[in-house]
Order: sequence, then structure tokens, then C-alpha cells
Amino acid sequence: MCRSTLSDANRRRPSAVFAEAFAALSEVAGCALPRQGNEVLRLIDATPIPLTSLCQWADWNGRTRGLKAHVVYDPDADRPVHLEITAATVNDVLVGRRQPIEPGATYVFDKAYVDYAWWQRLHQAGCCFVTRPKSNVPLTIIEQRVVSDADREHAAIESDSVVELASQQRARLPIRLRRVVLRREDGRQLAILTNDLERSAGDIAALYRKRWQIELLFRWIKQHLKIRTFLGRSENAIRLQIIAAMIAYLLLRIAARRSQSRLLALRFADLVRTRLFERRPVAAIEKPPPSPQPRSDVQNQLTFVYA
Repeated sequence: MCRSTLSDANRRRPSAVFAEAFAALSEVAGCALPRQGNEVLRLIDATPIPLTSLCQWADWNGRTRGLKAHVVYDPDADRPVHLEITAATVNDVLVGRRQPIEPGATYVFDKAYVDYAWWQRLHQAGCCFVTRPKSNVPLTIIEQRVVSDADREHAAIESDSVVELASQQRARLPIRLRRVVLRREDGRQLAILTNDLERSAGDIAALYRKRWQIELLFRWIKQHLKIRTFLGRSENAIRLQIIAAMIAYLLLRIAARRSQSRLLALRFADLVRTRLFERRPVAAIEKPPPSPQPRSDVQNQLTFVYA
């Protein structure tokens, strides 16, 4: 099949249909994949999709030209929950705050999602959020908590305090927060801000470390599902290919889980890619195809006669 044929088809095919298929498949994956405990954890982040100068329609944000994929990710079930594709110039927090809020969930995101009004909405919905404060955010210390020896040794926690925002920002976020400071492996300090007053400081640090899993998701999809080169140059074609990659990721995870495969995700994806046109159960995809049986002399004679 010619590449131009695929490009024309992707340019005309509506990407909204694939977006709806992704949303429906994500719900299926939520039921098919296991969950650790009853806690609902959501990671929010965005990744740039760089495009070449041939895509003149793509916006330039000062660093790259292209699009941006905004994802809400469930690390326990290993599934992207929500996906939105925007121009590279769209701020991350604008997309994050219009995602549906799941009451009682815990949201983890970086300091690109600073919006005190949105944080207040999360708090009112019974949600916990774990993030990093910007360096210039004014905080007033209300209480200094005692750091346990276990948190200080295993999680490298240096301080744990109850704080609140300064008077100007307090109107948009009139709640008390916790500021946990830990020492990273490179020796630098990392401050974490949360509205969770119940968990230990070590648990708060562990939650923020889980944010690395969504970075691994972005890297895996870009490298192994070919989101670095595109079949078409139109905006619709590129959006469709990004959504199709997310659909493929969900299908691979569901298939591997239901077939109880113990292979690595990359190895499983390679086997599926090389045997797409073989009619065999997914559970048997690891087994080599059966070798043809040697034919008897009678079968060879019949073949010669019919020929």
C-alpha cells in the first residue's frame, strides 16, 4: 500500500471516531486490568509531539513546532484514562483543569499545573493532590511536624510542615497545605506540596515518585509505536495516528493480561507485530508456528496427478 494512500485516508477519516473508541476501550481496560487496593490514583502530564517544518499549520511555542498530547494516566492499571491533543502553545494547566474530576481520587502532577482555583475544586470534591510548588510561591508556616526516623532514612525527608498561602492567594485556596522537603539522590532539595494531612511524609514522597511512570509511558509509545514519524502531514492525520497508538497500547495491555503472558511489554508487542496475519490465539503467540508435516508418497502422487 502506498504511503500517499494512507495519508489521504487519514486526512479524510474523522479522528473524533477514534477518540470515542479510545474512551470506550479505556473503560474496558479499567475492568480488565488489575488494581492494587481501592485507592484511585491519577497522574496528569503532557508530552510534546514535534513536527517538521513541512507542517506549516503547526504552532511554534518558542521551543518546538507541533502538537501536545495531554494524558491522565492510571498507574495501577497501567492505562491512559483521558487523552486530549492540542497545539503546542496551549498551557498544560488549561487542559488539566477541564478534565473530569473523580471524587475521592488522588491526583499527582508537576508545577506546570499551578491553578489555585482548580486545586480548590479538587479539595472540595474530596480529592488529594500532590505537586511541586513554584519557587516564588509565598507560604506561611503554621506548624512544624516531626519527621520519623524511618522517613528520614528511607525517604530522605528533611522537613514536614503545615503551611498556607499568603493573604492574596488565600482567597482562591483557603485551606491548609503540607510542604514536604526531601533530599534527592543528586543532593538537591525537592519540595512537595499537598492537601493531604493524613499520610506520612514518606508516603507523600512515594506518591510523587510515581509520576515517573507517565514519563515512561510517553517514552514507550514514542519509541515503540512510532510516534516520531507520521504517515500524513495534515493535522487530522497526525491526531489520528497519535490516538491509534494509544488504542494499540491499550489493546496490547489487555491482551497480555488476559492471556496471562509473562513476557516483557516490548517483547509481547514485537510478537504481535510480526504475527498480525496469523490466525492463532493470543495465549499461543509465544509459541513458534507449527512446522509442516512431511507428506507421504501417496499424497505426493495425488498432487502430481491433479497437477
